[in-house]
Amino acid sequence: MIRGSLCLKDAMRFPPLALPGLILCTILVGGCREPDTNPSQKRTVLVQTATGAQNQGSSYPGEIRARHETDLAFRVSGKIQSRWVDPGTIIKPGQPLAALDPADLRLATQAAAAQLSAAESDARTALAERNRQAELLARKFISQTAFELKENALQAARGRLEQARSQHQISTHQGNYGTLSSDFAGVVSAVLAEPGQVVAAGQPVVRIARPEEKEILIAVPESRLGEFRAAREFTVNTWAEPKIAIRGTLRELSPVADPATRTYPARIRLIDPPASLQLGMSARASIAGDQDGTVSVALAAVSDQGQGPFVWTIVGGQVVRTPVEVAGFSGKEALIRKGLKVGDVVVAAGVGRLTEGESVLTETLVTPAEQR
Repeated sequence: MIRGSLCLKDAMRFPPLALPGLILCTILVGGCREPDTNPSQKRTVLVQTATGAQNQGSSYPGEIRARHETDLAFRVSGKIQSRWVDPGTIIKPGQPLAALDPADLRLATQAAAAQLSAAESDARTALAERNRQAELLARKFISQTAFELKENALQAARGRLEQARSQHQISTHQGNYGTLSSDFAGVVSAVLAEPGQVVAAGQPVVRIARPEEKEILIAVPESRLGEFRAAREFTVNTWAEPKIAIRGTLRELSPVADPATRTYPARIRLIDPPASLQLGMSARASIAGDQDGTVSVALAAVSDQGQGPFVWTIVGGQVVRTPVEVAGFSGKEALIRKGLKVGDVVVAAGVGRLTEGESVLTETLVTPAEQR
């Protein structure tokens, strides 16, 4: 019986066959082909370079804030008529921010001016009366007591005049207080009142942040207070620019816990922050540690087939099985204590489909953070 793998040149060795056999042989000949002599394509793998890992420490989410933030308020009460700034507005010293309805303030100023005018008239009348009484006293027409009464009336009139002048000045200043402005440059970080709202004197209307000094505001749980106080330095990374590490030092740690979260507010001063750092950015402060020889690789790079953890390293274009000792895990990274060194190229994905000594093509792994 002729097998299906026979080709035409093999079939010619057999004696002539009957017609059915000839048909079968013809079909078999049509299915024969030469073996594929093209070499197989190399597999492409994602790789990354092992990097030095910091000692494991705590990290705390927070927000970039200005060290100096001031709530500005009107010095007088009234109804807000206009507001010319919004959150994020950059302001200059003396720039108007909001204004009260000036009607009541204008009436108060007019009333103070009228009182001043009346006090001046009373003072002039008292002075003239006192001078006449002085002439009469010189001629012995009145007693010393009568003259002293006029003298006292003059002093009282002068006192009321000074009081009216001071009140007029206060009313004039209060008229100017109807326009809210800042004494320093900054950024409006919050608006606390809207036009049409009636506010009392001293009630905050806008909050101004001075961007000269920036820091990160975080919340520290009570179980971490000791570790936090002992930290010499912090590393701050923002969500927008995770590759940029900013050094920081502890400036303030509240001795009283927040009544709602039961955590302790802390502020970390940033040392030489980049110009791109903006107020309000989300950030994370980590306790800085020294490198202790451990390296960091992608979590998916580590595999274990029952003989201990290992990674595939790339040496001369081929994959090499490298046993490692895992120190721990941090997020999506594995910390390797032994077996790797900084700079080793390891396969970061698809490790289960590789074989020892296999030749591969490499492509550098791009993390989501690097894509941003």
